[in-house]
Amino acid sequence: MKTFPYFSDPKPANARFAGRTMLVIGGGQAGGGADEPVGNGRAICLRLAAGGARVLCADRSAEAASHVVTDITSHGGIAFALTADIARPEDIRALFDGLAQRGIGIDGLVLNAGISDRKPLRDITPESWDTIFGVNLRGHALCAQAALPAMNSGGAIVFVSSLAAEMPAGRNPAYESSKAGLSALCRATALEAHPQDIRANIVRAGLIDTPMGRAASAARPGRAAGPLPFGRQGTAWDIANAVCFLLSDEAAYVNATELAVDGGLRHGIARAPAHGA
Repeated sequence: MKTFPYFSDPKPANARFAGRTMLVIGGGQAGGGADEPVGNGRAICLRLAAGGARVLCADRSAEAASHVVTDITSHGGIAFALTADIARPEDIRALFDGLAQRGIGIDGLVLNAGISDRKPLRDITPESWDTIFGVNLRGHALCAQAALPAMNSGGAIVFVSSLAAEMPAGRNPAYESSKAGLSALCRATALEAHPQDIRANIVRAGLIDTPMGRAASAARPGRAAGPLPFGRQGTAWDIANAVCFLLSDEAAYVNATELAVDGGLRHGIARAPAHGA
């Protein structure tokens, strides 16, 4: 069995997703520069593939989805690229209709898509608000709605949210509000999916070093300049590990729960970066 260079411990136990099909919405990442960090979606896809899953990598960018799929298949994994913009309800219908027509059931759904315009309240327009919510909340709801009939019993849904839902910075209210809305959506999904033995949970990301995180820091330099838990930002691998746990049988009794991956930042746990970091 081939191993993944980004999977540090390729032991037989890592085949915990063997025989399962996992759909990751927002799983793509086009090839960037050498210094570009791994994004959450790509890391999730790679971790799932390293665990033996058949990964369906869906993204609004065909190039981004194909890049991640090539990364997986070139190392012996199984993955397929799908294109869908979840801001468009017709794309969501087409995505899940296509799976149904091919008789493909899914065992796990990861909703990782998210956008932000970083507009303060004074600059928000109805159109800008609706654009953010159209992806971050409505798109997630419609994906969960469409996925439930396609999911195998014992499956799981994971919404990727943000610490901004709990600790808004006051500069990005549309994004922060949409992420807060995911909490209620997750609980509603878990309640409705329970009779099918399907779970729904949230991973709430803190300050994570991803392309989106770096863009946020560029727009607001103070975002990651202060003391941080363990003296660093988290990585996409930290998010991927949490997502994989919630999708796995190890979390079979974890439902309607929000798992914070923030190093304790929400509780004020932080320290200055190490000298020279």
